[in-house]
Amino acid sequence: MSETSSSERPPRLLDQVRAAIRYKHYSLRTEQAYVYWIRYFIRQQGMRHPREMGAEEVQSFLSWLADDRSVAPSTHNQALSALLFLYKQVLNVDLPWMQEIGRPKKRERVPVVLSRGEAARVLNAMEGAEGDLARLLYGTGMRLMEGLRLRVKDVDFERNEIVVREGKGGKDRRVMLPDALRPVLRQRLQSARLVWEADRQANAPGIWMPDALARKYPRAGSSWPWFWVWPADHLAVDPVSGVRRRHHLYERRLQRAIKRSVEAAGVHKPVSVHTLRHSFATHLLESGYDIRTVQELLGHADVSTTMIYTHVLNKGGRGVTSPLDQL
Repeated sequence: MSETSSSERPPRLLDQVRAAIRYKHYSLRTEQAYVYWIRYFIRQQGMRHPREMGAEEVQSFLSWLADDRSVAPSTHNQALSALLFLYKQVLNVDLPWMQEIGRPKKRERVPVVLSRGEAARVLNAMEGAEGDLARLLYGTGMRLMEGLRLRVKDVDFERNEIVVREGKGGKDRRVMLPDALRPVLRQRLQSARLVWEADRQANAPGIWMPDALARKYPRAGSSWPWFWVWPADHLAVDPVSGVRRRHHLYERRLQRAIKRSVEAAGVHKPVSVHTLRHSFATHLLESGYDIRTVQELLGHADVSTTMIYTHVLNKGGRGVTSPLDQL
């Protein structure tokens, strides 16, 4: 009797994890994070198979992360979520100890926010596609990946709005299209059109399509309405399918551009791309817009998430005279 062929062997554990995550339609970022923590857990526990381990090893690993590696509560929670997914969704283990592992309390931190003057200086120090994208994020409150994944069909000049597709939690929402960005976006679309036409002439594969839309609409990925507003300047290999195609602008480009512009603007705060979103929300509240409107524009499921920006407004006891000034 011949040995079992490689095609009949069960898939490797991490491949099973990837398959389960994709079945659940989790994001690529979640897939990468879960695979990272599961691999880390196995290596830290001496390359033992997770089926041979349980509550004691998981607790030991999480304690090691907290005590020896001093990870943040959010990182601790991510690692725990990855291991719970492994045992419950991949290994089909659902034991009482999985529910008994406590999660660290998330630290309440006031977000870094730019003043209007600082925001103007930072944005004025930026040029090119990165500058236009940064203005879009500040002007609409979109997250970085929401802006990068913006498609031609979702910019509506007639209704003066932008449709954000597949935001956090898989939700769609509508945001305003700032008047100042109308000519900018029209120019960006003209540039993107040239890239799209070059790809069609070169018979390049269509761009990535979410979920099963590529099968339902096989030609949509090569159509103009579905093309990126911010296309990359070269083709790259799709990390999931392995197809060499056109992706959107690489996120690190904006992150690096933000860092350079903050230094050039003389702003001495730990500014990131997400700071633009924090500043958008805070400046709307300062302008008198109600918290529910801001919640809808940000795409927050719970208004308590949006309420953190009211703490920013009250920072420093705004409106209260310090007793030092009364001496």
